[in-house]
Amino acid sequence: MTRTDEEIYGPGTGGLLDRDGLPDWLAPVDRAARTVAPEQLSRFLPPASGAGRQSAVLVLFGEGERGPELLLMERAGSLRSHAGQPSFPGGALDPEDGDPAHGGLLRAALREAEEETGLDPAGVQLFGVLPRLYIPVSGFVVTPVLGWWREPSPVGAVDPAETARVFTVPVADLTDPANRATAVHPAGHAGPAFLVASALVWGFTAGVIDRLLYFAGWERPWDTSRKVPLDLRS
Repeated sequence: MTRTDEEIYGPGTGGLLDRDGLPDWLAPVDRAARTVAPEQLSRFLPPASGAGRQSAVLVLFGEGERGPELLLMERAGSLRSHAGQPSFPGGALDPEDGDPAHGGLLRAALREAEEETGLDPAGVQLFGVLPRLYIPVSGFVVTPVLGWWREPSPVGAVDPAETARVFTVPVADLTDPANRATAVHPAGHAGPAFLVASALVWGFTAGVIDRLLYFAGWERPWDTSRKVPLDLRS
């Protein structure tokens, strides 16, 4: 029996999601979004109490000269939190986005991406949503929203005080074992990392990418013993 998008992702999402016309290579990602369980993505799940600030990020797939790619941005080095850290575009839900249970988080992902990177949301086709995850250090409950960059538009740092740069990373570079490592936090915990586009991608963003590569069947064997220490002072 075929389930509707609203049955899979929740009420109010059906009219905002569209899987028609996706490139064939995105089929494994689409399938993963509709089948993956929250605990398969992270051990940090939203509190049962409902606490946490609702937010969303846009996981945007495009197609460049070297094939499939992901859009990322790098936070400005002057920020108090997450300074210089690569991430997906995104941020907290605003009242203008509407009810989070009725598509508000999808609208928030697009709005934040436009505000941060300047992309034209009219060229983005949203096709799926991953389970909500939790970032304990900030108290954010984050919904990763999956998009296909059907009609690419120019992007760049809209506000240099917040964003150092906006860039794309070929999926081929993300799956290259030579670009993979385990990032070790000064506090001792460790997680996946990617050394791509002159950046070290780690934390929440790297965790989502790591799981997407795995569940899409794109992951290649890599040396998990390769450690990269994080210097959070720079």
